[in-house]
Amino acid sequence: MSQRADITLCRKMVSGFLVGIVLASMGLAADETPPMDDESRMLTGYRETIVKLTEQISDNPENVELYSRRGDARFFAADFSGAVADYDEMLKLDESLKSSHWRRGIALFYDKNYEAAAAQFEAYHSFDNVDRENGIWRFLCLYKARGAAAARETLLKYEKDDREPFPVIYRLFEGSLTTRQLQDEFAARELTPAQRMQQSFYIDLYVGLFEDVEGRPETALPALKRAAANTWAPRAGYGPRYMWQVGRLHRDLLTVREARP
Repeated sequence: MSQRADITLCRKMVSGFLVGIVLASMGLAADETPPMDDESRMLTGYRETIVKLTEQISDNPENVELYSRRGDARFFAADFSGAVADYDEMLKLDESLKSSHWRRGIALFYDKNYEAAAAQFEAYHSFDNVDRENGIWRFLCLYKARGAAAARETLLKYEKDDREPFPVIYRLFEGSLTTRQLQDEFAARELTPAQRMQQSFYIDLYVGLFEDVEGRPETALPALKRAAANTWAPRAGYGPRYMWQVGRLHRDLLTVREARP
């Protein structure tokens, strides 16, 4: 999500035929999106995209879209500080993006600037007070910055309905469900195969993030591996594709961390 009115729409899109349009207007252009089935080629493609966009920015330094696309490519290539710099430049050029720039919040989180990330998600809540996914990210930031108690005490409250499966995922972060209870409840739902594939991506992603922040890498990593192996998310709309990258990156970061002696 980047352009204000398009944000919620693009997070909810699951139809692949609009991906090219969305990527062109809100992130990487369709011809700049490397193949998702080969991570080595994908990362090489992002590095090449960064070089190309840097050249274009030097010729057109006030083009917000170019910074948006390079910020995405940098984030996907695990250059988190570079992504933050580009997303910040977007806000300098267009202040109207500030409250809706959820990508900046995620980049700040991975750049370990947790307080600033939490502030970004707080600003987003004023833009969209339905999206529990935003509340989850604020929780994760505050957990890292101030600890579990502070994160839970200030957890954002939601009254309106949200897209599935976020109402039940949010209960995990509220503390009213355990990870096992969440997984069992989801397994018992009557869903079509397509619905299960779509919703299981978010279940696995946020179970992985929750278990990791809680200090349980042995249960976090399998969930993140399942999220990264999901075949729906990397081929869906802009929001799910971005979050698939988050799952892939977090899986890799956790794998490296756990491999250290």
